[in-house]
Amino acid sequence: MGVQRVTVLGAGSWGTAFAKVLADAGRDVTVWARRSEVAEEIRERHVNSGYLPEVRLPDRITATADPGEALAGAEAVVLAVPSQSLRANLTAWRGLLPREAILVSLAKGVELGTLKRMSEVIAEIAGAPEGEIVVVTGPNLAREIAHGQPAAAVVACADHERAVAIQTASFTRYFRPYTNTDVVGCELGGACKNVIALSCGMAAGLGFGANTMATLITRGLAEMARLGAKLGADPLTFAGLAGVGDLVATCSSPLSRNRTFGERLGRGETVEEAQRAAGGQVAEGVKSCSSIRELARTHGVDMPITDAMHRVCHEGGDPRHLGAELLGRSQKHEWS
Repeated sequence: MGVQRVTVLGAGSWGTAFAKVLADAGRDVTVWARRSEVAEEIRERHVNSGYLPEVRLPDRITATADPGEALAGAEAVVLAVPSQSLRANLTAWRGLLPREAILVSLAKGVELGTLKRMSEVIAEIAGAPEGEIVVVTGPNLAREIAHGQPAAAVVACADHERAVAIQTASFTRYFRPYTNTDVVGCELGGACKNVIALSCGMAAGLGFGANTMATLITRGLAEMARLGAKLGADPLTFAGLAGVGDLVATCSSPLSRNRTFGERLGRGETVEEAQRAAGGQVAEGVKSCSSIRELARTHGVDMPITDAMHRVCHEGGDPRHLGAELLGRSQKHEWS
């Protein structure tokens, strides 16, 4: 199952960076951009100045603002739009999707309201078998990958042959994808780490150091693993690239939108002020903390850091009180 022609729907930082990976791996790539001027810039100047201004994109990449034109003849379709807008976008594109194309999700989140993972949303809207949808995740900070810095990723799909097809299509000298069949664990890791990164950013904004960061990362990992176990994920997934790997990168890097957003909240800004400072964009974790919290409550899973992030972002909670609140919880065994 070879893949040569790939369409990337979404021209944000990660969609653009992954398009570059695919092109560097020898694939012919068409990027769909919502704005025609972005598509023209990518097509004519081989740059996306709004997201990766210093990166020249390969000649194998073209772009269009017409989704029908973008999808024509695609052997794989990469969905690179934010998690909470995936349903609306995919509904509009549904009739244009090539019947045999492999559907690939880059989005990391749990949908508000339905509490569905992204592969579940894709399966519902596209009418594709859930076991055939591919998820790409891991410690993948877009700017570093666009600059060709060494990185690894996980290509997850219950259908191993499809996972291998996308693995092969995205393997380059700097980008090493590994396959995995645990889609549930990989998607939960990618969604939950955004919420934990918010907490690490808040801790940094409050002036806390490495001990606090390590504690939040480790206890955040425990939350992710508890939820994953309840939903049938493989515990080993959370010890790998889709779990601790993605968590460490997102919680520690200033390139992480979630960590940076959390840092602004820790310094006393409101969500609205932090959003304005981020050019009007809200970090994924701000939305996902609510859906993940509800998903955990539905399944009786304790996720105190996620709960605290929801209260700060949506109920007016004060980040300055969270440390004492989390440390003041009842004592317990580390693995209980």
